[in-house]
Amino acid sequence: MSLEITPRRDGDVLTLSCLGRLETATAPILQKALDEIPADINSLVLDFAGLDYTSSAGLRCILIAYKAFMAKGGLKIINVCQGVKEVFDMTGFSDILEIS
Repeated sequence: MSLEITPRRDGDVLTLSCLGRLETATAPILQKALDEIPADINSLVLDFAGLDYTSSAGLRCILIAYKAFMAKGGLKIINVCQGVKEVFDMTGFSDILEIS
């Protein structure tokens, strides 16, 4: 399976909508999108409405993004399916990330 990322900018907020699976083979796609975020973006929203799975490789990308935006306007994750939410709960990510 693949991962498609669609960026949408609204002022200094960038939303990355993810479709597919976030795993070892596709995590570099998300990492590339994160690496290309313009410096004037202060808040990042990860829209996981189309994401049905994440592995530890995906969690690593999310953690890197969290650390990068922690000192700015923050990172928010929205539209998380039950399977991905369970991974966040089991790993403790639910305790540190803003998920809605």
